[in-house]
Amino acid sequence: MTTAQTHPWPPQDAQLVLQDWLSMEQLALEKRLAPDVFSASLWRTQSGLQNILGMLEGLTPPAPMADQLNFCLVHVSQGRVIFQGQPQLGHLNPMGTVHGGWYATILDSALGCAVHTMLPAARAYTTSQLNIQLVRSIPMTEQRVQAVGEVVHCGRQMATAQGQLRGPAGTLYAHATCTCMIFDIPESKTP
Repeated sequence: MTTAQTHPWPPQDAQLVLQDWLSMEQLALEKRLAPDVFSASLWRTQSGLQNILGMLEGLTPPAPMADQLNFCLVHVSQGRVIFQGQPQLGHLNPMGTVHGGWYATILDSALGCAVHTMLPAARAYTTSQLNIQLVRSIPMTEQRVQAVGEVVHCGRQMATAQGQLRGPAGTLYAHATCTCMIFDIPESKTP
């Protein structure tokens, strides 16, 4: 597992935090496989923690949509996941601010993957409810933001998680909660 630096909010020095974040991102991207959708057999035979950690360690591919939205996984531990990214020009709404869908997607990814790290092999999840509060607009000058997702509760059929989207200076851009339904992965019907 990788170790993520936890910084007090507000951090002492935003530039040092940003440098730390960029180093974490570089290490993650160096190991990362090309984005792809991987076989259901991996989901059936590995725990959720193994699946998500495998993405960070270059053993399983990340989801293709993360490239489209310019974010990547930088930390995985049981019940806690961090995605990091930077919105691009193509993620702006007609008013010139970052579209709420970008906030929602990076936060949903962090929350859902945090839940997934809690699941045994042959179990999966789907987000059934996502609540997001946009606190302020992410300026295009912000070099990176991190979405930190943490599990609040994980039962046999339902899990809840919470998360925050912050910049390196500790600026809160959004916070979210989600509820996930947990279910057995069905047996493959192909030979």
